[in-house]
Amino acid sequence: MTTTARPTTATRASGDPTRNHARAAGFFYLLTFAASLPAFFFIGSAVNPDLTIAAGHDTELLGAGLLDFVTALTGVGSAVALFPILKRQNQALALGIVTSRLVEAAIIMTGVVSLLAVVTLDQHGAGSVDSTQALVAVREWTFLFGPGFMASINAVLLGTLMYQSRLVPRIIPTVGLIGAPLLVAANVATLFGHNEQDSAITMLATVPVAFWELSVGTWMLVKGFRPSPVTAGIVKVD
Repeated sequence: MTTTARPTTATRASGDPTRNHARAAGFFYLLTFAASLPAFFFIGSAVNPDLTIAAGHDTELLGAGLLDFVTALTGVGSAVALFPILKRQNQALALGIVTSRLVEAAIIMTGVVSLLAVVTLDQHGAGSVDSTQALVAVREWTFLFGPGFMASINAVLLGTLMYQSRLVPRIIPTVGLIGAPLLVAANVATLFGHNEQDSAITMLATVPVAFWELSVGTWMLVKGFRPSPVTAGIVKVD
């Protein structure tokens, strides 16, 4: 009597084993957009050009701080979700993406604490104009180095891996790889006082990177990863 061994669940693939990673990363990317844009407008309405705070805007500052906190978490979440897949293409670059997101999150959180400190001083009547301006200035610099410089570095790292692996259409990472140097140039000009963070030049330089992040997030959430050597041979373990 001949018996046939049944395959174990550990060796059977069930659906697309990368789909959840792509879906999670795409969700985090889009949530970053959903959180960062309102925070930008909240700050704009509460902070005067001389870095003082307009009266009665504590709610906007608290809201901006909370949304920036979400932005920091979603940035790290997207990198962690992608790491198990991208390390098959280049482990050093994949680790670099996680590290850059962690650094970006740490910088953003420094700005969050500064905003909340402004609110605390205002609520206790202990804030002077100088102290408030100093704390707001800290937040301004963290915005330059966090969502500015670090986002550009992340675009280069992730764009390179996505372009090489073909996990998404190559036109998407190409936009990010083109946009990153433009944003870096605008930020360097701001760093040395030749440009303002909210100037038209900076806004235009931000568009390609913003489009790259929005498009790659949407693609991963809706379409998932395209078949490639990076995804070949990955077996989902039940």
